Amino acid sequence: MDASRAATCGAVTAEALATALGRRPFAAMTIDGYAHSAVLATVLLGGEEPAMLFTRRTDKVEHHKGQISFPGGRLDPGESLLDCALRETHEEIGVPPADVRVVGRLDDTWTPTRYVITPFVGVVRQPCAFRVSAAEIEDLLIIPLRRLLNPDKYDENEMSYRGRSAMVPFYYIDDVIIWGATARILRQFLQTAFT
Repeated sequence: MDASRAATCGAVTAEALATALGRRPFAAMTIDGYAHSAVLATVLLGGEEPAMLFTRRTDKVEHHKGQISFPGGRLDPGESLLDCALRETHEEIGVPPADVRVVGRLDDTWTPTRYVITPFVGVVRQPCAFRVSAAEIEDLLIIPLRRLLNPDKYDENEMSYRGRSAMVPFYYIDDVIIWGATARILRQFLQTAFT
């Protein structure tokens, strides 16, 4: 990571993130037969250094067992996408909606498991008392932004699914592998907020 990106990362604020994310429009998506879901790309400020929060899903959940993800889930009837992201974050990791400052929205993305994901970016101040749902979340992962911005931690690999091949983004942080839709959302956030 170059010195200017490191300095920007160290001085990150909710206001700066809102400004950066507000400069670009987001792309919404609807695909016939795909369910809508929403996630909260959670930035932690006020601790030793700015970081992002991820969850490792349990083997008990219906989809994406054991994978690294942002808090979130399927849209309930009658709720907005933002309400969905905040509700799921509260249910999964115990952060009340009132403790989240939503600073932007990123492009919708899709998964091979037939979901369209709407990502919101929210800032949570540290210290925060997390309360993890043992049925859904195996572990919380807090990764400093400076590590996620290190280009040596990013790669793309070709993967095949149901006869189709595509380049899939991967982040490798120690023994943690962030890939697929979560990595696409993370990459867009980092490129938007820090370039």
